[in-house]
Amino acid sequence: MPPKKNIPPVLANALLYQPENLVLSSCDIDEVRNTVGQSFKPHNLKPVRHTSALESRLHQFSVGHVSFHRLKYGGEVEVDPECLDDFFLVQMPLAGKAEISCGDCSLLSNCQQGVVLNPTQRLKMHYNSECDQLMLRISRLELEQVCSRLLGHNLKHPIEFDCHLDWLHSPAWLHMLEYIIQLQKDAPDCLQQTLVSRQLEELVISTLLSQQSSNYLEELTQDARSLAPRHVKRVEEYIETHAQDPLTPGMLAELAGVSVRTLYAGFRDFRHMSPMEFLRNVRLQRVRESLQNPDNHRTVTDTAIHWGFSHMGRFSKEYQLLFGEKPSQTKRKARA
Repeated sequence: MPPKKNIPPVLANALLYQPENLVLSSCDIDEVRNTVGQSFKPHNLKPVRHTSALESRLHQFSVGHVSFHRLKYGGEVEVDPECLDDFFLVQMPLAGKAEISCGDCSLLSNCQQGVVLNPTQRLKMHYNSECDQLMLRISRLELEQVCSRLLGHNLKHPIEFDCHLDWLHSPAWLHMLEYIIQLQKDAPDCLQQTLVSRQLEELVISTLLSQQSSNYLEELTQDARSLAPRHVKRVEEYIETHAQDPLTPGMLAELAGVSVRTLYAGFRDFRHMSPMEFLRNVRLQRVRESLQNPDNHRTVTDTAIHWGFSHMGRFSKEYQLLFGEKPSQTKRKARA
């Protein structure tokens, strides 16, 4: 095991001494549940012992689609959020301990070991009375889009991170946190500037993607020799802008000026999928964007047909595999 490290002072004191960051200071369990639920998601919260009193506080600030939180319940509690659904959650205890039931496994978290919780995992948390955590809430959609841009293609499967986060022994992750928290303390107004917040948001997401083990880490960190050739990129760009058109392998190969065999080999070697799979994923992404629009009054079936899907059973299965939820769930959440 790596030697124990002390938490840097800028993180140990993160968010505590700025009144504008304080959004909750309460001993009332209903107020605590509602306020924390607004910052993350609605959940069940109960003290482990009925005689246990809470002295809860929550500080927070946002950088684009990433929000930083400092949460201490001040009592031994159990938290049941079910699944996070539309965000990833990074938890880093600065004091105390947490036990997290994550799917079929159990995680122990303390001031030396953090966790990364994925959106589709069934969760239950048990925090002891001393548990004081620095937490990052990261939009699932934004993280997926950054990952897609870095890869140069749409995601074939939902991103799944290794849950164990050895954050104190990752210089890139540690210094990224220090930089943003110090910047928020010294110049909070700059975080409201779009140019700055977008860059910092992508810094957080890119650091997580590059430093934390996941099902895309190997592909994300491959060297420059693996950059796709021009004909692959040209076909990708064409598909992105003509996804609604009836496209065939022959048409795409002719557009790229190569044979169908060469086109398929290029996609296989550099994108780990066929050009038609890439087209399917782009169309699935377009369907998702339509379903997430609350002003879209088309049914799921009509939206899928509009983007070229004729077999609804296969469409639903492929959609759920890529995004971790059924298309009807996406539309229902957009309406809500």
